[in-house]
Amino acid sequence: MLSFLVALSLGSALSSSAASLHRMKLSRSPMAPFDPAAAAIQLSQKYGSSSSSAVASLTKELETATTWVALDGLQWTLSETLSPDYANSQYYADITLGTPPQKFSVILDTGSANLWVPSKSCTSMACMLHSQYESSMSSTSTTGSGSMQGIISNDNLVVGDITLKGVNFAEATQEPGTAFVYGKFDGILGLAFNTIAVNNIVPPFYSMISGGLLDEPIFSFRIGPSEQDGGEVVFGGIDPTHYTGDIEYFPVSKKGYWEIQLQRVALGNVTLDLKNAGAAVDTGTSLIMVPTSYAEALNAQIGAQANWNGQYAVDCDTVSTLPDVVFTFNDKPYPLSGSDYILSVQDSCISAFSPMDTANDLWIVGDVFLRRYFSVYDLGRNAVGFATSA
Repeated sequence: MLSFLVALSLGSALSSSAASLHRMKLSRSPMAPFDPAAAAIQLSQKYGSSSSSAVASLTKELETATTWVALDGLQWTLSETLSPDYANSQYYADITLGTPPQKFSVILDTGSANLWVPSKSCTSMACMLHSQYESSMSSTSTTGSGSMQGIISNDNLVVGDITLKGVNFAEATQEPGTAFVYGKFDGILGLAFNTIAVNNIVPPFYSMISGGLLDEPIFSFRIGPSEQDGGEVVFGGIDPTHYTGDIEYFPVSKKGYWEIQLQRVALGNVTLDLKNAGAAVDTGTSLIMVPTSYAEALNAQIGAQANWNGQYAVDCDTVSTLPDVVFTFNDKPYPLSGSDYILSVQDSCISAFSPMDTANDLWIVGDVFLRRYFSVYDLGRNAVGFATSA
């Protein structure tokens, strides 16, 4: 395995230095209160939670907060591709669809694989507060099949400086309320493997590759630390100014999400030997979602207590004294400090370790980790790379 990592690191460094880079600036919305129960339930829809009791306790909320879009006869819930803790920190970028271009702010999400935006046909409050795609205003639009809830359309897409002609995407004609009313984003651009794309719609990243528009089948994220510096996404290569030290690569263990093996997690007196549990690296998730028993152990170690709405909070005066939490992938440690994994939300200090159980005890590694570590998604090698962000 060590030789695999070294070979990947050297090969990528040599090839990416000469690659043509296609950049997209990320914007970051301010931190705000969020509902951890809603976040967990929406993520459980995305990743397949095994916590039936949690699902049952929020059935009514799901019925009112989840919209089903029929795409060629298949049911697809938009909550599968939502940023689950939408009211927390969000990172998004602008794309355009159509001729002339119609602009949308989208979350670039490695945890889903489809592109969707609100439709002009949508009359909900959430839609009216966001940009809506109007096919009749585009000379290059082709409207396909759909239903009263959603439509598959085809039009030209611009991502950064890359133009893709004839891209299939979903127009949402209904949207769940709070996630979009308060969200800074209009839609989602999925960057996961095509194996989880609804209706086998080709994801835009795959279209970039097949169209010969990228020098390498790679994209990378530098998640910025502030509203002033939201970060940048690069397609087709790696910007060496985005990180320090070496990039270590880890093979994807299951093609779907960008899932790699998490060997262990250590915090204070607790070391969790995970025997290479799956960890989905998810740019569309702000928190770190953890199987419940492990979340309780980690939060106990930092003195976090569940408050009235289920958030684990700590005394803000203790943040600077909290121990590092260390994530280990293939014997390579990645520490996070207390200021990394504790979120300052108004007057509260909230733990990023939120409980969520899936059938395979999957960990969801979101922006709390990715702000500290630059990440590379290499489709050619089926590997994820990390290095310290610059």
